Amino acid sequence: MLIVAFGAIFFYLPVMKDSAGNVLDSSFNIFYFHMPIAIVAYLAFFVVFVSSILYLRENDSKWDMVSLSAAEVGVIFAFLVLATGSIWAKAIWGWYWVWEPRLTTSLVLFLVYVGYLMLRTALDDPLKRARLSAVFGIVAFVSVPLSFLSIRIWRSAHPLMFGGSLYGQEGGGLEGSSLLLVLLLNMLAFVMLFVSLTSFKFQNEKFERELEMTKGR
Repeated sequence: MLIVAFGAIFFYLPVMKDSAGNVLDSSFNIFYFHMPIAIVAYLAFFVVFVSSILYLRENDSKWDMVSLSAAEVGVIFAFLVLATGSIWAKAIWGWYWVWEPRLTTSLVLFLVYVGYLMLRTALDDPLKRARLSAVFGIVAFVSVPLSFLSIRIWRSAHPLMFGGSLYGQEGGGLEGSSLLLVLLLNMLAFVMLFVSLTSFKFQNEKFERELEMTKGR
C-alpha cells in the first residue's frame, strides 16, 4: 500500500505551481508524507487516551499494553512530523525551524509523550506504573488538540491546508481533486502502517509479560 501511495506522489500528481505560476521544486512532495504522518501521530495519541481511560475503568492489563504500544509508535510518528516539517519548511520558506505556534506545539507534543515513555521506565511496580501511566496518558492528550488547533488560535506561518494557502494562511489552499486523492491515499497507507506496527508492538509486549510471569512461577 505504501508503494502505491508513494508512486502516486511521483507519477500521478500534476506539476505543482505556486500562486505566481512558478513550478515548485520536487521537495514540495514531502508534504504528502508530512500531513498523513501528523494525522497518524494524533491518532496514536488518541488511542493512548482512550485505552488509558479503559484501563482505569476496567483494570485490565490489555489496555495498558495498548496504551504503551500506541505511544511507542506515536512518538516515532511525532518525531517524523518534526523532521519532515523542517525539511519542507526549508524547501518552501528557507529555514528549518522557527518558534511559531504549530512547530512549537508539535515539539511540546513530542516531548510530552517522550515523558510518558520515560515515566513507564522509571517505575518498577507494574500496577503503579500502569495506573500512573494511564493518568498521564489522559492528561497528556490535551497537547493533541492544542497542536492541531494552534494555527487557528494563534497567528502562524504554518499554512492552512484547507481554506488557506500552502505558503501562508491566505489564499486557495489544498483543494484540487488530484491533490486530495493522493493525500487520502497516503493517509490510508500510513494508518495501515500504524495499525500494523501497533499490533506488532502489542503482541511483543504481551509475549514479554507472559514470559516474565512464567519465569516468576
